[in-house]
Amino acid sequence: MSLLQLEVRGPVWYWRGPAPHHFVTVPTEASDDIAEIAGEVTYGWGMIPVELRLGGSRWTTSLWPKDGQYIVPLKAAVRAAESIAEGDVVSVSVTVRVPR
Repeated sequence: MSLLQLEVRGPVWYWRGPAPHHFVTVPTEASDDIAEIAGEVTYGWGMIPVELRLGGSRWTTSLWPKDGQYIVPLKAAVRAAESIAEGDVVSVSVTVRVPR
């Protein structure tokens, strides 16, 4: 098994869609790297299981495909623990386990 490790930095934004949530967008180059291995790791609908670290918080979730890139969902508990609000610029460490 190999690891794809990325550092994602960007502003936190809010999506009001049918499942309202806060996200950070994975930049294009990093999204392209993820797309190269997506077929090996997705469990459907393009979702990519990942391990995340932001500040002192660690959790597992999945990256969501959106508009040719991926987005990182930020749990409410993590935003509260790290004092993060919409518009804040954050750095999230992303680890994808690739079964090679």
